[in-house]
Amino acid sequence: MENYIVSARKYRPMTFDTVVGQAALTTTLKNAVKSGKLAHAYLFCGPRGVGKTTCARIFAKAINCQNPTADGEACNECESCQSFNEQRSLNIFELDAASNNSVEHIKTLMEQTRIPPQVGKYKVFIIDEVHMLSTSAFNAFLKTLEEPPAHVIFILATTEKHKILPTILSRCQIYDFERMTVQNTVNHLKHVAEKEGIQYEEEALAVIAEKADGGMRDALSIFDQAASFCQGDITYKKVIEDLNVLDSEYYFRIVDFSLVNKVTEIMVLLNDVINKGFDGGLLIQGLAKHVRNVLMAKDAQTLPLLEVSEQARTRYQEQAKKCPTPFLYQVLRLTNQCDINYRQSSNKRLLVELTLIEIAQVTQADDGAGSGRKPRRLKSLFKQLIQKAQPKEAAPQVAAAAPKNQESQSTQSPQNTQSTQSTQNTQSTPRPTIKVSSIGTSWSQLREKPKAKSKMNFLPGTGNAAEEKETDREFSQEDLELQWMSMCNRMPLRNQDLAGISARMKNMNPVITTMPQVEVTVSNELVKKDMEEIKGAIEATLRMYLHNQNIKLTLHVAENSEQQTKILSRREQFEEMRRQNPAIEKLREVFELELA
Repeated sequence: MENYIVSARKYRPMTFDTVVGQAALTTTLKNAVKSGKLAHAYLFCGPRGVGKTTCARIFAKAINCQNPTADGEACNECESCQSFNEQRSLNIFELDAASNNSVEHIKTLMEQTRIPPQVGKYKVFIIDEVHMLSTSAFNAFLKTLEEPPAHVIFILATTEKHKILPTILSRCQIYDFERMTVQNTVNHLKHVAEKEGIQYEEEALAVIAEKADGGMRDALSIFDQAASFCQGDITYKKVIEDLNVLDSEYYFRIVDFSLVNKVTEIMVLLNDVINKGFDGGLLIQGLAKHVRNVLMAKDAQTLPLLEVSEQARTRYQEQAKKCPTPFLYQVLRLTNQCDINYRQSSNKRLLVELTLIEIAQVTQADDGAGSGRKPRRLKSLFKQLIQKAQPKEAAPQVAAAAPKNQESQSTQSPQNTQSTQSTQNTQSTPRPTIKVSSIGTSWSQLREKPKAKSKMNFLPGTGNAAEEKETDREFSQEDLELQWMSMCNRMPLRNQDLAGISARMKNMNPVITTMPQVEVTVSNELVKKDMEEIKGAIEATLRMYLHNQNIKLTLHVAENSEQQTKILSRREQFEEMRRQNPAIEKLREVFELELA
C-alpha cells in the first residue's frame, strides 16, 4: 500500500507559475531573478496557508539555479536544482523561529553565514514565523541582517508583521501576500479533484472555499476530509452535512417569507434550524451575510464583490430583483443589532425570534393596527394632546365672563358674545386669584422655543393680548411670589447658564415696598452682581405677568445675619410645607408620592 500524502503537500507548487492567487508578487520575484537585482533580505507576510513558505522555497531554488529560464524559473536539471528537489541541498537552510527563538540559535545561524556556498551562488536562509524570535534574538540578528556577506540572502516569513521590530522591517523588502479568493480556491480544487479522479459539484467546492476563509492549505485539508466522507463523489448535501454548515436554502426562504410577511413559516423554519443543532446566533450571522450578498447583487458594479459560485451568483440576482433596497437596509440593521445583543441576552432564542418577527414585518402595510409600524414619538404625541385640549380650556373662560342676569345674550351670535366679554374684562379688573392649574410650568411653556440664546431672553410672552394691554394693574404679595417662583422655574429651561442663579433666586423673598416697587434682599455682593446682569429681564418678566409696566426692582444686600435667611434644601422645604399645612402629607399619601 502506498504512503498517503495529503493534498496540501502533494500538490504544493514547484514553480512560480503554479502558485495560486499571487500573480503580482510572483511576477516581481521572477523579474528579480532574470535581472539579477536581488536584495539581501526579504520579508514575506500574510495570512496562513497562502504560499509564503512555498514562494520562499521556489525563490531560493531559482536564485541558485545555474541555468534559469528566460522567465526567471528554475531549470530543474542542474546540480543545484536536483539537490534541492532531493532535499540534500547545502545552500538552502530552513529555520523554524517558533522553536529556535533564543540568542544561541541566532548566533549559530550567524556562524553558518561565514561559510561560502560550495555549489551555486548564494546561501539562502529561510526563517519561518520570524515574529516568534525574542527581543534579544532580534537585536543579535540586526547587524548581520543589515550588512550580511555578499553570498547570503535572508527570506523571513511571518503571519503577524506588527510583532516584528521596526528596525527589522526597515532592513527588508516587504511582500504582502493576499488572501485567496473563493473563485481562485474553487479553480484549484477543481484541478486537484480532476487529478485525483474525484467527482464534484461546484457548489460543494464553493462551500469548502468559503469555509477555508482565504487559506489554500485549509481548503485542501477540508477537501481531503470531504473526499473521505463522500467516498469520491463530493456533493453539496454531503459537504454541508460533513462540515456542519447551515444550508443557504434557509436564508433564501427566510427572505422570501419576509417579503410576504409570513411570520408563522419563519418561526417553523427557525425551530427546524435549532433542532438540527445550529445556534440561533449563527443563523442571524448567516442571514446578515446573505442579505449583504443580495444587496451586492442588485447592482452590476457591486456584483464582483460576491465571492460565491456562478450558480449561487445567479440565484442571488434573482432574489435581488424581488427585494426593495430599503427592505435590505432595514434587515441588515436588525440583524446587526441582534448580533450585538446576542451575547448579553439571557433568552437568546427569544431575541432571535423577535428579530425575525421584526424582519417579517418590515414590508407590512402601515394600516394603524399592524405591529410593524414605527412607534409614535413622544414629543409629537404631547403636541397633539395639547392642541386638542386648547379649545376645551377656552370655553369655560368665555362662559365665566358672560353675565348670568342677561338672558338676551343667549340669542347673540358667538362673535358678538366674544367681543362683549372682552370689553367687560377690560373694564373690570378683578384681583387675580391663585389657581392650582397656575402652579408650576405648563406644557405650552415647555414647548415654546427661545428666540435667542441670550441671558436676557429666557421667558416667553403670555399670548393674551387683552391682558398685555393693561399697564397699571395692582398685584398682591401672593401674586408676586407666585410669578417670581414661576420665573425661576422657567429660567433653566430657556438657558442652562441661568440654572445656578435661578436656584439662588428661589430662596429669595421679593417684597412689595411701595406699589409697584419691589425689593429683593440678596446674601452678598457676588449674587447681587449676577442679578444685576439680568435685572432688566426680571423686571420685564414681572411687568408682563403681573400686568404692571411701572414695576421697578431694587436689589439690597443683607447687612446682618438676621436678614440672611438659611437656604433650605428641597427636602427641608418640603418638611417645612408639610409642617405648616398637614393636608400636603395627606395628598402625598393618597397619590403615593415620593420626593425626587
